[in-house]
Amino acid sequence: MRAICLYLHMHQPWRYERYSIFDVSHDHNYWDEIDYYDKQNNQRIFEKVAKKSYRPMLSLLERSLMEHPEFKISLSITGTWVEQAELWGPDLISQIRRMVATGQVEILAETYYHSMSFFYDRAEFEAQVKKHYQKIVQTFGYHPKVFRNTELAYNDELGKWCDEHGLSGVLAEGWDKVLGWRSPNHVYRVANGSRTRLLLKNYRLSDDLAFRFSDRGWKEWPLTVEKYLRWVEDDCLRGPLVNLFMDFETFGEHQWEDTGIFEFFEQFISRWLSEYDNKFVTVSEACLLEEPADEISMPSTVTWADTERDLSAWMGNEIQHEAMNTLYSMRPRILESGDVRLLEDFRRLTTSDHAYYMCTKYWNDGDVHAYFSAYDSPYDAFMYYMNILRDLEWRLEFSGAALDKIAQV
Repeated sequence: MRAICLYLHMHQPWRYERYSIFDVSHDHNYWDEIDYYDKQNNQRIFEKVAKKSYRPMLSLLERSLMEHPEFKISLSITGTWVEQAELWGPDLISQIRRMVATGQVEILAETYYHSMSFFYDRAEFEAQVKKHYQKIVQTFGYHPKVFRNTELAYNDELGKWCDEHGLSGVLAEGWDKVLGWRSPNHVYRVANGSRTRLLLKNYRLSDDLAFRFSDRGWKEWPLTVEKYLRWVEDDCLRGPLVNLFMDFETFGEHQWEDTGIFEFFEQFISRWLSEYDNKFVTVSEACLLEEPADEISMPSTVTWADTERDLSAWMGNEIQHEAMNTLYSMRPRILESGDVRLLEDFRRLTTSDHAYYMCTKYWNDGDVHAYFSAYDSPYDAFMYYMNILRDLEWRLEFSGAALDKIAQV
C-alpha cells in the first residue's frame, strides 16, 4: 500500500494601508478597502487570487472528488481567509461546504489570524485556536482534530501542547537536519507524547510543484506526470506515506495556469489512483496508517520557510522584534479596555505576514519576501505598522478616559 496525504493551505491576510503618522488619532481604519486599485487593497487582491487560483483549483478538486470516491484532501483555512471569502467570494464558501459534505475532505485546526502567537503569548495563541475552531464548525460544520501551526512552525513544546489538548496529529516540516537518516514517509510520535502523531512534509516532492514546476532553468523541466509519478513511487521505497504539503495558491497564482499546472495535477490524481495499491488519505487517516516509526524531537523551532527553515523570516531582525514585542505588550490593556473593535484590530496585526513583510534578507529568500509584500520596502512596512501601533495606543488612552468619564457620571 502506498498513500499520498495531500494538504493545501488557504490564507489571505488583512493588509494594512500606507498609514501616515499624520493619520494617528484621526483615522482608525487601517485595512485598505477604499481605493480598489491601490496595490495592497484587500478586495482587489482576494478577487484576483480567487479568479486565478481558488475557483479553478476548487473546481478541479471537487470534480476529482466526484470522479474518484477514493480521492481525499485536507485543507487548512485561516479565519482571515474565511472573513474575506464571506465578503467577496461566498461561492467559495459554498463550494468548500459541498466538498466537506462528501466525507472526503478534512479541515485542520490552526490560529484564526495565521499568527506566531505561540512564541509570544500562549494565552493569545489558545484564544485564537479556539476562535478558529468555532469559525470552522460554524462555517463548514467540521470539527478539526489535527493541528497545523502557522508556517508549519513546530517544536517540542508545540507537540506537547497538542498532546495535552487531545489532538490526534500535528504537521511539521520533514527537514533533513532533524530527520537525519530517517524518512519523512512514516508516521512519527511527538517527543514525550502519548497520543499525538507527527506528520512530516516531504519537502522535495512538495517543492517540485510549489516552487520548481515552471522553472525553465531547472534541469528536470518540463515536469511530466509520468516523471513525477515515478519519483513518488520511488520515494515510497523509503516509507508508505508521501506527505505533499503546500500553499493552495501553488495552483494558479504561484504556478500560473499557462504552465499547465492544473492539467498536470488532475492527470496525476487520476493516474495515481489507477494503480490498485495506491490511495489518497486525509491527515487523520494518515495518523492511523501505521504505528509510529519513532519519536521525533525538535528542541529548536523548524518551519517550512526559507533556506534556514527557522523563524528568521519573522524574527530575524531588530525591526521585526520591535514591532512584535510592542504589539504583544499591549494585549493586557486591550483586553481590559473591553473594546471589541480594538481587540479585532490588535489580532489582525498579529498575522505573521506583517512581520514577513519586514524581513531584510537578500538573494533568493529576499526575492520571495519581496514578491509577497504589498509594500515598497521592509522599512516602509515597519513604518506604517508602527504608526498603526501608535494609533492603537491613542485609542487605548481614549478608551480609558471615556470609561473614567462614564464612571464619574
